[in-house]
Amino acid sequence: MTNIVTEYPVKTLDGIELLPEGTELTEEILKELANRNDSASYDSLSFMDYGNIRQDLFIFINYPPYHIFFSDLEEFQYILKIMESVKLPLPVLESMEYFRQNDFQTYRHSLMVFMISILLAKNLLPENIEFFSKVTISSTHDIGKICVPLEILKKSTPLTKNEHKHLKHHAVAGYALLIYFLRDHKSFIAKLALNHHERRDGSGYPRGIELTNKIVEIIAVADVYDALIMPRSYRPISYDNRTALELITTMAESGVVGWDVLKALIAQNRMEKPNYHKIVIPEEKRGKAPSGNLYGKIEAD
Repeated sequence: MTNIVTEYPVKTLDGIELLPEGTELTEEILKELANRNDSASYDSLSFMDYGNIRQDLFIFINYPPYHIFFSDLEEFQYILKIMESVKLPLPVLESMEYFRQNDFQTYRHSLMVFMISILLAKNLLPENIEFFSKVTISSTHDIGKICVPLEILKKSTPLTKNEHKHLKHHAVAGYALLIYFLRDHKSFIAKLALNHHERRDGSGYPRGIELTNKIVEIIAVADVYDALIMPRSYRPISYDNRTALELITTMAESGVVGWDVLKALIAQNRMEKPNYHKIVIPEEKRGKAPSGNLYGKIEAD
C-alpha cells in the first residue's frame, strides 16, 4: 500500500495524540499503533443498544425518500438482524454520541449509510456471507471527523483551502483511529474508512487510487447518496431524490462509480423493489441542483 502522511494530528476524543502531524504511515508505524492499545481495557457493546441509536433509526427511516427505500418489511427486518449482531469497542460507539451531541448531521448520516450499505450488499452479492460481515461496520466510515474542528464540519459558508484540506483528512484520521481501537494494523474496517472517498477512475482521495473493492464502492455510493438527499450545513436545500440519482448516474457514465451499485440504489427507490438487473437507466435528465449549494466551492485563506 502506498504510504500516507498525516497532514494534521490524529487524536482520540479524550485528547490522546495517537499520531502527530507529518507522520508517515509505514507498516511499522501502523503495527506500533495497533500494539500501543494492547493494555487498554474497554468493553465491546451492542451497536443497536447504545445510546439513542435504535430510537433514532426508526425516526430517520421515515424521512422521504427513505420511507420508500426501506418499505419492504422483510428487508427491513433483515437489516435490523444484521445491525443487532454488531458489537463495537466503547470508544468507537462514543464517537457516535459525540456526533449526536455536536454534529447531528454526521450522526444521522453515519447511521443511514450503515443501513443503505447493508441493503445494497444484500441485493448485489446475496451469497457472500463474508461481504455482509464486513459491510455492516460502515457506521464507522466517518469516525475520523472527530479530528476535524466542529467549526469546519458545521460551516455554512465556503471552506477555505486549508479548511477543505483539514476536512478531507478525516479519511486518514479514521484509518488511524480504527487501527488503534480495533488493535489490528491490517483491519479491513480501517481500510474502509480510509478508502470510502476513493473512486473507480482514481479521482478520489486521499490517495487518488482506482477503487476496485465492491464493498468499499457500495459504502462510497451510499455515502454520496445520503449526503445529497439530506440536510447539509453548506446547502440550504437538499437535492430532490430524482436529481440525486441522476447525479450519481452521471458519475457512473463518467466511470467514477459502477453501474451495478447505481442500479441497486435505483431499485430500492421503487415500491415494487425489482431485481437491479432489470433496471433501465433513462438517458434524459430532468433534475435541478438546489440553489445556494456551496459544496466544492473554496475561498481564499
